[in-house]
Amino acid sequence: MSRKHPIIAITGSSGAGTSTVTETFQQIFARESIKAAIIHGDSFHRYDRAEMRAIHNEAIARGENPPSHFGPEANDFESLETLFENYGTDASGKVRSYVHDAEEERQFGCPPGTFTPWEDIEEGTDLLYYEGLHGAVKTDEVNVARHVDLCIGVVPIINLEWIQKIHRDRSARGYTTEAVTDMILRRMPDYVNYICPQFNNTDINFQRVPMVDTSNPFITRWIPTADESMTVIRFRNPRGIDFPYLAAMIPGSFMSRANSIVVPGGKTELAMQLIFTPMIWRLIDKSRKARGLPGLDSRDPA
Repeated sequence: MSRKHPIIAITGSSGAGTSTVTETFQQIFARESIKAAIIHGDSFHRYDRAEMRAIHNEAIARGENPPSHFGPEANDFESLETLFENYGTDASGKVRSYVHDAEEERQFGCPPGTFTPWEDIEEGTDLLYYEGLHGAVKTDEVNVARHVDLCIGVVPIINLEWIQKIHRDRSARGYTTEAVTDMILRRMPDYVNYICPQFNNTDINFQRVPMVDTSNPFITRWIPTADESMTVIRFRNPRGIDFPYLAAMIPGSFMSRANSIVVPGGKTELAMQLIFTPMIWRLIDKSRKARGLPGLDSRDPA
């Protein structure tokens, strides 16, 4: 962690909804005139698309379970930790992007399924923002979580997570339900060993729970909507969280435990705005004061 150069990390599985959280943060950054270096976790995959496909096919041919993007074999955890450590020290570091499709090919000038070259992180940023699979990962070799100042987990209940992934991969990537199901099963050991443990290291977890039947996620025709869901928000350390204020501002919310508030799914973005904005103010205020710059007015909105 660093007072001078804070790091925010959003971590969650494929299909969990981390992109939605990123959109909320981008709104806050724009509104509060905060310059963030936004980093996506897939830029720290170890292999490009062709290499990963070849490794996958070779493992299948040997009768082995292929490596997944959930685990260390297919990811460069060491470079991710180095980036976080360097940014926390002096706001430096090496970054790149993964090119997903033709639109990004036009943007970056690299073919889909490849990486852009490594380059120095942009100068003059207020904070580093990471969104991906491993923002709070900790293994025997690396401890990414220790460098993060605010770590947020996005964790729908497992059936909902699978439903969202199946629908996304079928519609956006053209996969069959059978292919996505096979991927889910093959990733399960890495999911259990490298994704789930991260949520012990997060400061806040957002878990969406559908209020409709999702008993068999592999045949569900529609993704439950926000209005058909509730979101459980759990704080690792509830000290300083104004729960009465949140309950008053979010109709239909209630406390389920001393460190948890439950909000209607359609009010999740509002809850994020109310929770994250003062937290970001405090991070930026401390950062600027630590660097000898004028601080911000960090009064919480009322």
